[in-house]
Amino acid sequence: MKLTNLTKGVAAAALALSLALPAAAADMRLKFAGVFPVDHQGSKMMEQIKADIEAADVGLKVSVFPANQLGSGEALLEDTIRGNIDFTAAFIYAHKDPRLEFLSMPFLVSGWDDMDDTMRNLDSEFNTVLQDILGDLGLRLLVNNPEGFVGIVATEKPADWNGMGDKGVNIRVWSSNVIKSMVESLGYQATTMAWGDIFPALQSGIVDGAICCTKTATYSIFAKSGVGKYFIEYNSVSELTSFYASQKTWDKLNEEQRQVVQAAFTKASDDFFAYNKENDEAFAKKLEENGYEILRLSPEEQASMAQHVQENIWPLMEEAVGKDIIDRLVAAKQ
Repeated sequence: MKLTNLTKGVAAAALALSLALPAAAADMRLKFAGVFPVDHQGSKMMEQIKADIEAADVGLKVSVFPANQLGSGEALLEDTIRGNIDFTAAFIYAHKDPRLEFLSMPFLVSGWDDMDDTMRNLDSEFNTVLQDILGDLGLRLLVNNPEGFVGIVATEKPADWNGMGDKGVNIRVWSSNVIKSMVESLGYQATTMAWGDIFPALQSGIVDGAICCTKTATYSIFAKSGVGKYFIEYNSVSELTSFYASQKTWDKLNEEQRQVVQAAFTKASDDFFAYNKENDEAFAKKLEENGYEILRLSPEEQASMAQHVQENIWPLMEEAVGKDIIDRLVAAKQ
């Protein structure tokens, strides 16, 4: 009788354990935060990633928080370092490590193919540098998402917009000394401002413009709301968001889960890049249909501006970023 009861007890315990294990694995819920507006293609990619990870049935569930619901890009970086957020889709600001200013290096790439080779190839020198820095912060790069080239959204037409003279307008810049120095060298006044403050600042006239967005984002965020009249297309800086993970989270995943996560993010990056490349000119037309004027440099003006920035701004980056990093990036482009 005792043996029978013991056997039954062991069997019951084994059954309970077998039932508990899948449930415990399925209870591993991951927070995925982003900064894209809810209806932006980037937020749709976040939902795609969630669907792909959960469809793989490897014991992972994902909760998606787009549109700065869990904080700005700076705040998301810090919370991902702490492990409070597991995955993030946002621009990587340099406030935690000045070496990250290299992500804002103007006129480093030219054209979509160059962006693809430099910024999306995880084996490129660009991404080797980035992963080394992120690793020091407790983060893991999953893949980069160059969305196109950032332009300047403006409510009035700058003077000498295609030259180096005084523009007579004050524009918002993000928290990057490199970008601030660049636009000031081109003749703009510059005010550093967080992303969330741009829209009301433009509406109220606190600033006359902002360097911030691709044509796609300019249409989705500003033109559809009747804000702004001009898009100045300098093609100087790539709009670069990244998919990155907390190293604390990555260390908790088993190998199968890591492969599923990486595959989901890589696929989304491929789809997002293709979408942005295909729709760049389509959104230019939408901007014009909504009353925007797009100001484009001639090839000669573009080359002159690129040379001016490379000669005057790149050397200024060496103190914060390090001459070794600048030299590595430049050598990789030659």
